[in-house]
Order: sequence, then structure tokens, then C-alpha cells
Amino acid sequence: MTDLHPCITVSNLNKEFRIYERPKDRLAELLLRRPRHRLFHVLNDISFAVTNGQSLGIVGNNGAGKSTLLKLLVGTLQPTSGQIQISGQVAALLELGAGFHREFSGRKNIFLNASLLGVPHEDIHELEEEIIEFSELGNFIDRPVRTYSSGMFVRLAFSIATMVRPDILVIDEALSVGDMAFQRKCVQRMQEFRAQRKTMVFCSHSMFHVQELCDIAIWLDKGSIREIGASDKVVGHYEDYCTHRKSYNTIRNDLPEEMEQQSATAEVQDCRINSLTVRDVDGNELSSLRPLQDVVLEMEVEVLRDGIEGNFGFAFMKSAEEPVASFLTIDEEGVATGPFNKGEIFTVSLTVHNLTMRVGGYYAVGGLADNTGLLWYETRFSKLLTVAANKGVGPFIMPAEWSVRKKKGKL
Repeated sequence: MTDLHPCITVSNLNKEFRIYERPKDRLAELLLRRPRHRLFHVLNDISFAVTNGQSLGIVGNNGAGKSTLLKLLVGTLQPTSGQIQISGQVAALLELGAGFHREFSGRKNIFLNASLLGVPHEDIHELEEEIIEFSELGNFIDRPVRTYSSGMFVRLAFSIATMVRPDILVIDEALSVGDMAFQRKCVQRMQEFRAQRKTMVFCSHSMFHVQELCDIAIWLDKGSIREIGASDKVVGHYEDYCTHRKSYNTIRNDLPEEMEQQSATAEVQDCRINSLTVRDVDGNELSSLRPLQDVVLEMEVEVLRDGIEGNFGFAFMKSAEEPVASFLTIDEEGVATGPFNKGEIFTVSLTVHNLTMRVGGYYAVGGLADNTGLLWYETRFSKLLTVAANKGVGPFIMPAEWSVRKKKGKL
């Protein structure tokens, strides 16, 4: 059973930055003792608590103060006012290269970072090979980290942060830099971390990962907490907010080609989507849709490695960042999800009854995920699909039946 004692307590936290118009204003302020700056309020009266074993997700728009909050939690920034109480050893994965000496080799940085985290020198020797093996850096471990790519930085930083087994793990969006294979290892390590009843603070723009990996979530908006609570509830409200604040002109006709080009240049680890089609129930390919029409989404999948197990998904999107509806095989009984072997090619179909979109432009998306549903091997966008306008108002139409019953006697 999880210990309900809080390991992170934040009370009335505020953070301000001084903004100077010109570099020389700093010196003038120091000499003349007169303000030459304006204050920028990043965080305003933030209060929350995280108990032992809980995972906290932090969501919000760019500039909402998420990264600043994480830096305050790990001590790389100091608050303007308020208090932060941390109980336990903290390891953090924040900005790329943070905490590394660029002229040191990866191996020397293992000892440097582990020592800063309070790991005894003899224990670092025991962990060294495990860290190197998990990071998959090979011979690069003895090269200066200034020669590392962003992905190599993340590999080493995540390996060190999680291998020293801290009580609290703080992770910023840096995981998005890694390739698919290493992201899978990271998610598995984070799941192990949760199973060990450790505490995790996770900041991400991936709402699915926040919902699946975090127990509670905080929605930051312009430096203040707009909502705090169960992760699925907060994520749902935040997604609804993002959907309504976007205008319909965010759709660009060249989006599918761009997405396909990105997929073509990416390294496919396990399987590939050869094609994605949208058809009616008679098998005719569609470019326009009718409200309340039955639609069949199909993708042809080719397996590139033996023993693949996974999940399939389809979605309708207004843009690359704005889902309208999604369908996943997770927890669906009777759907074959592997294991599949290299060279197998099969078609995955989903029939959507009574399409509810009333009017507008949409993309269909097909995707392949690992067996946790947290990491996606590949996604493919369809061409733009249009839904013609019909009578009524609002973005959706729903199947319904009318009934008018006359009472006996006069109306």
C-alpha cells in the first residue's frame, strides 16, 4: 500500500524574472541603485503536494511555466517567494546537456553526475556498466560529450538518472528527442519505477503518456494552476480547451504529404504501414463523406521483425495536433495483436457506424503501437476528407429517432 506521507510539498510558490532592455542596464542599476528592469511573473501562488509513490503530470501551453516549475523542484532555480519541501533523493532529466561537463567523456560524466546525486564512489563502479549498457552508447562512452548528438545526451542522462534509483524522478519533455527503440526502453523503465512505488514528476505535451503514466496532473495556465486532480480528468479538460481555442483554418492541405515525408525518412524499428484507405461499406474509396454514413478505415501492415506484439489505432483529426475521435485495440477482445513474424503482411480494418461529423475537413490516421499502447511505431495520414454541410448547426450530428404522440382528447 502506498505511503500517504507527502514527499513533495509546494506552498504559495512564486517566481519572477528581471527583464532588462539592454545589457548595460544591469550595470546602471547596480551603480545607481535605481530599477532599470521590469518584472516578468512566471509562476503565481502555486501550491500542491505529491505523496510517496504517486506520479504527477504537468501539462499546459508553451510559456505556461512548466519547465520553470521543474527547475524549482530540483533546485536549479530558487523561488522568489514560497516554500518547497522535498523528502528523498531527487534525480532529474531536464534540458539537454544539463549537469554534464562538455569536455569530459561520457564515462567521466557518469561518475560526476552520480557523485552529485550522492551515490558513493564504490557504488558508482558497480552501476557503471549497467548505465553504459542501457544507454547503448558503445565506444562513444569514452568520447567527449560535446561530440554527442541530442539523442545521445538523452540516452546518457536518462540512464544515469534512473540507474541510481532515486526516490523522486523528475523528467521534462527531453524524452521526445530519443529514437523509437530507446523511447520504448525509457517508458518501460518509468513503468518499473512506478511499480517500485517511487515518485515521478513528468512534464510532457503527449497527453496520452501523461494520462497513462501519471496518477494526478496539474494544468498550468499563464503561471497559475488552472486545474489539479486525476490525470484523466485534467487531460480531458485540457484537450477540450486546446480544441476550442484552435480555429478551423489550422488545416493545411500540404499536411499529409509532410507527415508522409517525415515517416518515410524515419527509422522504422518493427513494422510499417504500407497504405491507408477510407472506403464505404461497398468497398469504394472515399474522398468525401456524408453525415451518419458507415465508413471503413483500412491499413496494410508489414512486419519487419519477428515476435512483434502490439496494438492498432485509427483516428479522425482536424490537424496534426487536434484529434476529433480515436479508436484503439487496447482492451478490445477478439482482435489479433500478435505475436507476428517478419515478412507477414495483413490488413487491419475498422468499421465506424453512423459517422457523426456534420461539416468540415478531416484526416484519417492509422497507427501501430507497442503492446502497452504508449509508444507508436508509425502513423500514416490520409488525404484531406471533406464532410459536406447539411441542415442543422454544430460540428456533430447524432443518430436519433423522432416520436410524436397525441394525447387522447383535445390538444
